[in-house]
Amino acid sequence: MLDYIYQWIENIAFYLVIIVAIIQMVPGESYKKYIRFFVGMILILMMAGPILKIFHIQGYQELTYKKELERIEEVIIGR
Repeated sequence: MLDYIYQWIENIAFYLVIIVAIIQMVPGESYKKYIRFFVGMILILMMAGPILKIFHIQGYQELTYKKELERIEEVIIGR
């Protein structure tokens, strides 16, 4: 569990360093607000990862996705 938390913090730190470098390279101020918006959205998803894992929501989403994909395949093949 401690390794997972360490890896999670390491991923967020690396992500933030890369984003700061990208934001510094963007020439105009008008683009920076859009980049910050999408970066914030991704950061929220990264921060929510451990919470989803604790409540087993992440596995539920994968299971639901697989079931829906199988249903779509049956409809396509069944025709």
